[in-house]
Order: sequence, then structure tokens, then C-alpha cells
Amino acid sequence: MTHRRRRSALVLLTSLGVLAGGALAGAAPVGAAQRGAVLARGVTYREYDVRGVKGIARVHLLSVDLGAPSVRTDLLYPGAVAARATVSRMADARGAVGGVNGDFFDISEAQHPGVEATGASVGPAVAGGRVLKSAVPDGQRFGPALPPGTGTVDVFGVGVDRRARLDRLRLDGAVRTPGGRLPLGGLNQYALPVGSVGAFTAEWGAASRVRATCGTDTDRAAGCSAETYEVTVRRGRVVARSARPGGGAIAAGTTVLVGREEGARRLRALAEGARVSVTHRLVAARSAVPYRFVVGGYPVLRGGRPQAGLDDRTAAVRTAVGSADGGRRLLLLALDGSPAYRAGLTIAEVASALRAAGAVDGFSLDGGGSSTLVARAPGAASVTVRNHPTDAPERAVANGVGVFAGR
Repeated sequence: MTHRRRRSALVLLTSLGVLAGGALAGAAPVGAAQRGAVLARGVTYREYDVRGVKGIARVHLLSVDLGAPSVRTDLLYPGAVAARATVSRMADARGAVGGVNGDFFDISEAQHPGVEATGASVGPAVAGGRVLKSAVPDGQRFGPALPPGTGTVDVFGVGVDRRARLDRLRLDGAVRTPGGRLPLGGLNQYALPVGSVGAFTAEWGAASRVRATCGTDTDRAAGCSAETYEVTVRRGRVVARSARPGGGAIAAGTTVLVGREEGARRLRALAEGARVSVTHRLVAARSAVPYRFVVGGYPVLRGGRPQAGLDDRTAAVRTAVGSADGGRRLLLLALDGSPAYRAGLTIAEVASALRAAGAVDGFSLDGGGSSTLVARAPGAASVTVRNHPTDAPERAVANGVGVFAGR
């Protein structure tokens, strides 16, 4: 490393330390000792302590300069929507220099005996500019109660302009049949709105599609629908029909339509060989810039102000992501889950911690046993889990946010 590069790295880490030393509302940094490292040009890692209402928590933070030519970001996922893998495994498979876990996901189906938990995420997902899925109904989500005014369509993403931003992505889709047009109620989702038709593609994976017909729009624990139907469409024609959703891999170019209640009745009217076309896209509420990736969760900080109604009592180990400097800098935060720090922070304190680190917008991701931050030291062949997850071994999750940098 040249003298100029050493000096730049020192200045960067010093400035990060200054940010951490600023006062936090409800979560003040503890002590002067901090550890940090430059992982690659434009990517730094550090850890430090903060004091929350339940005690001291340790923060692990990746700071990413999205303007650095060699830096890029993307969604980490295990190759299918309905699948799970550890963050370290997904990061190493893609050659990421760092990353954190992502969205909340369908982790258990104890409320629906005999129904497979799909492992699919709650919110919309985009990877490499490609739409993977849309959001389940608010009442079907996993995770803590949402702050007022937020929902499962809320996302955090980075556009093709290399700017990070908050947004909302809603599904716009239709099924056109000889009997008329049906609105599409879901895309590769583990839960469909009551009375709707959902589309499943090769991106879904091999998991059973039965779970999509369980619960209601307001009650995840409600029973599975007694009225379901499924049709398989290939090359614009119905090639198979079934009274019950199936499973197994879906071939490329094939779409499986699953209906419940009124949606099932509409699909049942389709004869084998009937012409059917399916269209779908995700429509952004705010940005006209296409997204490189998006991940689901919920906003905690907007324009430098905490989201209204954030919980300031329940502390936990958490993961969050934020943007600073007009979206040009990405912050990935995970709390330590070791016994000494397991009390964690409230979500209101997480918003304050992001703001103290420089974030203007912040977004909560899955926490608890899912909270994982990985980083690859310069010259290392693989990433290391830096934050001691509460689950041992490391929990398999639906997706994550990955950071990539030239060596």
C-alpha cells in the first residue's frame, strides 16, 4: 500500500470514529475503543459499543461507497425464492466482500400442521435487476408489528444509478384467458390474497405451493382454503390442471397459476389447451430509476427523522440498512448476539444508531437469530461471521444484501 493510500485509509477510519462518537438519542456510544478495517477500496468495517435502554449493545457496521468504481451491491439469495442458506455461504458463492441477512421470511408453519414452510421472504425481491417476487398481504407477514403507515410492499434498494433509496413496489399483473382478464394477486409468494390468482415461475424453486392458499389477508394463522385450483401454462396454453397446488421444480418458460376461492373458480373454468397469457411487473411508488436490487423489511428513518410509532421498549438483536450522502453511501448494520450483548436495542434505538452513523434513510431487516454480518479480510479466501449470531450454527435465511469489490 502506498503512503497516500495508507493516509486515505487512516483518514476514512478516523472520520468513521468521529461519527460513532456523536450523541445518540437513546443509544450513546460506550468507551473510546473501536476496531475497524478497510476491506477493499470503498468498503470499510468497524465495530463499537452503544448503550441502550436494556444495556450495552455491540454494533457491527459495513460502510460502502457506492460511487467507488470497483464497488457494487446485489441481493444475496440461494438461487430460488423458496429456499434458505446462510449469509456466509451465499456471500462466498458470489465472491462478496461483505454482507448482512435480509428480509423476514416464512420460517415455520406450526399453525398449519402438514404444510411445508417455504422459507420464502415476505416482501418484494429483485436481484441483478431481475424481479423475483412480490409482497405477501400485510396480515401474512412474519416479524414484529409494523410501524404505522408501513407495509410489506416497502423496500430498500439500490438503483442502476448506484444510489440507495427507500421505495414501495406493488405488483401489476394480469392473466388473460378466453373468459376474460383476471388480475394477478401474487408472484412467487408464500401467501396469496383471499380470492386471488397467483403466478409461480422457475424462480420459485421446488417447494410446495400449498402454503400460498393458507391463512387470510388479516390472519396468518387461519386455516388453509378448502377451495383451490392450479393450472400449468406452457407456450401460452394450459397443459395441466389440478384441484390442489403441487410442488417440484418449475421448468423455465412455464408458469403455474394457483387460485383460491374466487380465483380457484376462475381457473377451474380453463380447459386443457386453452390459450392463456400471464404478464407481471413491479411498479415503484417513488423512483423511475430501475433497481439493481431490492430487499423487503420496513422503514425506520426517513429524511433524517425516525419513522412515527417506532417501538422504544422491546430490545433485541437486530439488522438494519441505511443510506447516507444522498444515497451514495450504504450502511449495513448488525448487532452482536453473544451473551454479553444479547439484550440488543429497541427499533427506535436502531434508527438513532443509523442516524448517528450518518444515515438519512434507514430500514429494518430480519433480526434475532437471523442477524448476521459477514466480511472478508483482504487476502482471505472466504468471509468471516463478525457479529456472533444468537443461533449456533449460523441460521439459514431467505436472502441478504451483498457487497462486492474488485481485488
